[in-house]
Amino acid sequence: MFFLRANYRHPEFRQGFADMLGVAPGIAAWGLMTGVAMVKSGMSTVEALLMALIVFAGSSQLAAIPLILAGAPMWVILATGLCVNLRFVVFSVHMRPYVMHLPRWQRLVTGYLTADLTYVLFVKRFTKPATDAQGHAAQMAYLAGNGGINWFSWTFFSVLGVVLANAIPAQWGLGFAGILALVGMLCSLASSRLRWVSATVAGTAAVAAFALPLKLNILVAIAAAVAVCLLLEESVLPPSDAPARGRR
Repeated sequence: MFFLRANYRHPEFRQGFADMLGVAPGIAAWGLMTGVAMVKSGMSTVEALLMALIVFAGSSQLAAIPLILAGAPMWVILATGLCVNLRFVVFSVHMRPYVMHLPRWQRLVTGYLTADLTYVLFVKRFTKPATDAQGHAAQMAYLAGNGGINWFSWTFFSVLGVVLANAIPAQWGLGFAGILALVGMLCSLASSRLRWVSATVAGTAAVAAFALPLKLNILVAIAAAVAVCLLLEESVLPPSDAPARGRR
């Protein structure tokens, strides 16, 4: 999908590129500091470069690196990565109707290259799956432009961070720019009371459960937010909030 020439000629490709370009500097800074962290934590340059080029998952990379270096069992490393990335199960369920018309190899590539902000921007632009070929083409072109610049920003600067690890002080704190990019996207999407409740519950639960091993606080945050919002949706919200329910 990302490699099809027709996508690059579609106006939605340029729109997706432009939408992601606004947050790309934050992603690049985060990727740069992840590359630095891999080398500073003791990984060899070759190992860090391979991870930067193959693994496209910043949060699970940062969670797995100390476990790899500590010689943790493989099941612990895999379980940690699974827990950190469970949110992508939710993303994939939501994205399924958008991509089921694609061949399997394109769906696999799409899944690999769809990250947090790629997903957020895409579903914000297209609230419903297309029902015709023209709509499918527009959505896939947007996703190609959106995901392409996101992948490049992360991967290129992760590699750059590995190469320049000894020249970039960790005290710069560039990784915080990536967090700010995510916070900005969160605020822009909080367009209903239910979404504000969801964000508040998830954030509170994640902090309260921070001491759990294997980054399980993320799983707790997701479960708490989903449970609370389902209860509110069924028993508390008035009928006037019905449109907001569909946008959850």
